Amino acid sequence: MIQEESFDIAVIGAGAAGLAAAAETSSAGKTTLVIDREDHPGGILRQCIHNGFGLRYFKEELTGPEYAERFTEKALKAGAKIRSGTSVTSLVKEADGTFTLIALSSREGVRKIHARAVILAMGCGERSRGNIAVPGSRPAGVFTAGAAQKLLNTEGILPGKKAVIVGSGDIGLIMARRLSWTGIEVKAVVEIMPYPAGLVRNIVQCLDDFGIPLYLEHSVVNILGRERVEGVEIAPFSGGIPQMEQKFQVECDTVLFSVGLIPENELSRSAGVKLNPSTGGPLVDSNYETTVPGIFAGGNVLHVHDLADFVSEEAENAAKMAVRRLDGEDCGEKNPVKVESNLKYVIPNTYQSGRKTRFAFRSLIVSNQAELEAELNGKVIWKKHYSTVRPSEMILVELDGKLLQEKGELIFRLKKGE
Repeated sequence: MIQEESFDIAVIGAGAAGLAAAAETSSAGKTTLVIDREDHPGGILRQCIHNGFGLRYFKEELTGPEYAERFTEKALKAGAKIRSGTSVTSLVKEADGTFTLIALSSREGVRKIHARAVILAMGCGERSRGNIAVPGSRPAGVFTAGAAQKLLNTEGILPGKKAVIVGSGDIGLIMARRLSWTGIEVKAVVEIMPYPAGLVRNIVQCLDDFGIPLYLEHSVVNILGRERVEGVEIAPFSGGIPQMEQKFQVECDTVLFSVGLIPENELSRSAGVKLNPSTGGPLVDSNYETTVPGIFAGGNVLHVHDLADFVSEEAENAAKMAVRRLDGEDCGEKNPVKVESNLKYVIPNTYQSGRKTRFAFRSLIVSNQAELEAELNGKVIWKKHYSTVRPSEMILVELDGKLLQEKGELIFRLKKGE
């Protein structure tokens, strides 16, 4: 017989977002169940043994496992129940407004879980070689950066002796340093864009400090070798076209792909949640509520963040809104929020008149001088100058409710300075 349980809130995912959300909802007196497919809570944090976590949230520098442990303890102390090694295969909204989740576990079999609200915190996955269609055979030695990180940091297995990293995402940059520390020679980091995809601090600390060359506007156009990687062919790009006559070979036995992250939303989609094509995550209002009332989202499942601290903060905010919803608070009228001119996206996608709201953006440009402005009903209501903007760094702003008193369409623009 299938066992059934009921909770006020079900949180799907036990990483930086899910644990923070569960700590918040449990502290507010709501019975909370956190469900995660991994055997231990913490998500990707458990394999991120480098430091740099917690500076914003805990005001001290922690490693990924330490950060995960802090939030696990916080959630459990608040009263949350964590069920690890369990996968949610179905999420359905019932006629009475509650939700039914089907969860599978090798230890406990099938469980039916009922919840009054759901918080999505499944995080994101990595783009792979297949996503960018790099030619060549299928030899051993090809990894995503995260897979190599797990292999090295949790299994203690060296992925190879000489490596080339495709893409300059933060995980790849951190792995360049990690591989160097273990004696693996990192021959090159190859980035197709004219600017790095990772944070500036990671370029400095993980590449410059180790003398690792970064090839901008270049691409790996072929992976050599049949049984094991033997090398790669790299070509410069001009006008979006690889210049094959200028290609050159780099000998290596390992290739790591760090070419972006994708929010994991298969379950969201199956539950009827509408996704934002600019982020790959759910469309949400200023309460972090999705297009399915009662389902909330926060963290990397919503849009890819720079720092785990930002992930936890956003998930906490989503959790607070979920509590308010269960307590009967009306979310109010929703006004549209859009972006123009050099911005990829904005989160949230609506605002509530008169409520202070935090907005998150991604720039489409690299500039040492820029100005972000907000326009409401044809009138500029707010401006802010930035000395630097770049796609790798998320922009966060908070607008006071006094600026958002009027109803109407809110538009953000990023203007490049001189």
